[in-house]
Amino acid sequence: MANASTSTNGEPKVPDFHAWHVSNKGEKGFWTKVGAAWPHRDGKGLSIQLDILPINGRIVLRKPLESTEQGAGA
Repeated sequence: MANASTSTNGEPKVPDFHAWHVSNKGEKGFWTKVGAAWPHRDGKGLSIQLDILPINGRIVLRKPLESTEQGAGA
């Protein structure tokens, strides 16, 4: 069975969502990338792969930024 992060031909598959842990400190939110998510083939769910498991706060799924937007902030 193929891993959620690889396509059927074995090449890495770009995730449809990035998973972020968001914790609030006062009025500020701190975002830490914790994983990624890929849709199921039938379109009725997602597979989430977490690199770390937060014990508090919340997990938010967000679409990855376009490559031009990612480069602008670096």
